[in-house]
Amino acid sequence: MNASKDKAALGALYPHLAPRAATTGEAAQDARDALRLEAALREAMVAKWRDSVAVKTRFFEAHGNDVLRAAQLLAEGFRHGGRLYTMGNGGSSCDAAHVAVEFQHPVTAGRPALPAHNLAQDMAMLTAVGNDVGFDEVFARQMPGLVKAGDMVLGVSTSGNSRNVLRGLEAAHDLQASTLALAGGDGGAMARSASVDLTLLVDSDSIHRIQETHVAIYHVLWDLVHSLLADDRPARASAPKGRTP
Repeated sequence: MNASKDKAALGALYPHLAPRAATTGEAAQDARDALRLEAALREAMVAKWRDSVAVKTRFFEAHGNDVLRAAQLLAEGFRHGGRLYTMGNGGSSCDAAHVAVEFQHPVTAGRPALPAHNLAQDMAMLTAVGNDVGFDEVFARQMPGLVKAGDMVLGVSTSGNSRNVLRGLEAAHDLQASTLALAGGDGGAMARSASVDLTLLVDSDSIHRIQETHVAIYHVLWDLVHSLLADDRPARASAPKGRTP
């Protein structure tokens, strides 16, 4: 009763705020509007997944050989005791972490763990370098203490212009590590850099489509690398543990 009285009092004081029962015509119009909105959302959803499939299809049709080259480069590095280091910013940092965990913790039975490290996971190191030197150097400053000749370093950037990722790739290249980049658009500075051995470039101006294709690329790379290393498993199992000099 109190609630009803309160509503009545509110309606008396502020008629424009009082709830009003919809007419039959208004209710029917609301229902039609809801159906039109749902249809538009479904159409947008279908258009987006079709575009996502089309971007990935175009990439693999155009750059399948480059993906295979990248897989061979990674497999060769792992075969000789190399480690994979990954880096990126924001969503691309999440992708870099995803790549590392895929290799360290394989989800398919029978696939061996391979050494991989995400360079964005050490908050103390990132904040120390960012504070003392600058954010552009947060990855590059980690290279001398971690990366050795024969290691592999993967940088992920949807634009190809992430300065700190590029600096990391340059530092890794100077240490004679193999360098790979996942990029989008025109590839930016990474596609033009002599310090990047191979750039896998998704030709799209949509960050979402680029990121979705990056996920497909590194899942395919993971599978190809393990396929290339399959014949080495007995040798790898019997080899002494530890890094090669």
